[in-house]
Amino acid sequence: MLPRRPEFVMGWDVGGAHLKASCIDAAGQVRGVFQQPCALWQGLPRLLAALDDVLDRGSPGERAAHAVTMTGEMADVFPDRSDGVRSLVDVMARRLGSRRLGFYAGEAGWLPASGAKARPRAAASCNWHASACALAERIDHALFIDIGSTTADIVPVVGGRVAALGTSDADRLALGELVYTGVVRTPLMALAQRIRVGASPVPLMAELFATTADVYRVLGWLPEEADQHPAADGGPKTAAASRRRLARMVGCDLRDRPPDVWDGAAAAFADAQLDLLERAAREVIDRSALPDTAPLVAAGVGGFVVERLAHRLGRQVWPYAAALGLGGSTDAHWVSWCAPAVAVALLYREHRT
Repeated sequence: MLPRRPEFVMGWDVGGAHLKASCIDAAGQVRGVFQQPCALWQGLPRLLAALDDVLDRGSPGERAAHAVTMTGEMADVFPDRSDGVRSLVDVMARRLGSRRLGFYAGEAGWLPASGAKARPRAAASCNWHASACALAERIDHALFIDIGSTTADIVPVVGGRVAALGTSDADRLALGELVYTGVVRTPLMALAQRIRVGASPVPLMAELFATTADVYRVLGWLPEEADQHPAADGGPKTAAASRRRLARMVGCDLRDRPPDVWDGAAAAFADAQLDLLERAAREVIDRSALPDTAPLVAAGVGGFVVERLAHRLGRQVWPYAAALGLGGSTDAHWVSWCAPAVAVALLYREHRT
């Protein structure tokens, strides 16, 4: 039992590519949201550096409790996921202290550091559940869709409860509740086997020449702050450089076709990704019997894709921040982009303190 309610709760979402954090005050208001690139596959020192950067910018110090969720245990720096959870718990406990530190474990509730290490499967990859649970406490029916740099979560909320059937990543993939596609880091050969270039469909090269960041940069849809990692070739992040990378996917140089052809190819890749998401979303909607009036609630830096998906599905779309009642915050778009970090802070404040 905590001796007194903390003045602040910091929420942490430890991913494989980014560290996200939020700070919520005792009144439930957002005092800051942060995202720091963290190439965890390059080793734990990357996480320590990212933690220090966020704490230097936004920590309220000893007045704060800390709530943590994670997906970074999947990084291939770890021999398996259980080892990853234990390693990440150790780092967070060492850096944040363990007195007011909780790890979110979905239906299992909150675990101390020792409990998370003892039950690593319970603590693994629960960030989607935290986001959906915070939403379910505020809205009866919705399809929560968080499209980030790398993955998309599609989670039904029905009758004020999280109605997902999957719990593990393997189950969620099979059920369409997790789609391994995002708006920044996804290799383009994961979207389709061939793409229309001009008048003809052309097979794709199975090489990491370009990613979805290039697609959405060419189309002018990618928020500037969304792409925090190097481009596939380490080159510049301009529309021209992105067109050059797209051209390589079909064995061409940029000069082999006029710019409008590569713009058309980018649109075709965007539609191919939307097709993947639409199929999964319709499967989840049908299985969960989600009411026709239920909106899509958009989170993640790929919220603009959720807007396109809502149009295809004939549903309204609400930003996650607005659905939580935080739409008036100066950090509203960051609240939506870093939904799990905000959600675990809110849940900790409401249920743990």
